[in-house]
Amino acid sequence: MKLAAKLENLTKHYVLKSETVRALRGVSFDVPEGDYVAIMGPSGSGKSTLLNLLGCLDRPTSGAMYLGDANVAKMNDNQLSYTRATRIGFVFQSYNLIQQLTVVENIEVPLYYQGRLSKSDRARCLELAEMVGLKDRLGHRPAQLSGGQQQRVAIARSLVNDPYFVLADEPTGNLDSVTTDEILRLFENLNQLGKTIILVTHEDEVSAHAKRVIRLRDGLVQTDELTKNRIVLN
Repeated sequence: MKLAAKLENLTKHYVLKSETVRALRGVSFDVPEGDYVAIMGPSGSGKSTLLNLLGCLDRPTSGAMYLGDANVAKMNDNQLSYTRATRIGFVFQSYNLIQQLTVVENIEVPLYYQGRLSKSDRARCLELAEMVGLKDRLGHRPAQLSGGQQQRVAIARSLVNDPYFVLADEPTGNLDSVTTDEILRLFENLNQLGKTIILVTHEDEVSAHAKRVIRLRDGLVQTDELTKNRIVLN
């Protein structure tokens, strides 16, 4: 089984004045390609720290974290930045779209950062826009879109580099219940197409849509359980 991510005894400590905060105290789990994992935990559980490590925004104090075959813990700053920009798809609660750009231009942003935008790249962006239900909104700017439509743009943007996984941080936090259900169905559809999704949430109603729920407490994995949505993909 091929893995999108593998964490081995991951720790993260922060020194605040004379005190050492042990945010993660030995976290281990695998994320197979095609999995859909929800990460949960109360305030102070280490959830945000783990999110930063999975997003290559920080390095662990000890342990190993593999994305594909590469150990992120041993990367230098340039390698870390490149991996973050090219191999991880981010979806944020606040969408993080560029207001001056259209839907399709926002989807293209990760490619601009790499200095590339070929005809095939643009065609892929158009396909992704259609995949998330925005075929008729390509020329609209964020201010002309609903919150759910803006999050669809962000999801399409997260897929443009064919990442190891999509890392979604409270992606429905700013949405009403109807739109939340629409976005969660979109994640389910993408997962059924083989996309790997890691979703961070504090809501049981949201995590219930995942195949698997990992709960953190005091910097450790408290439980790692499959849900009723678990489907083995061929």
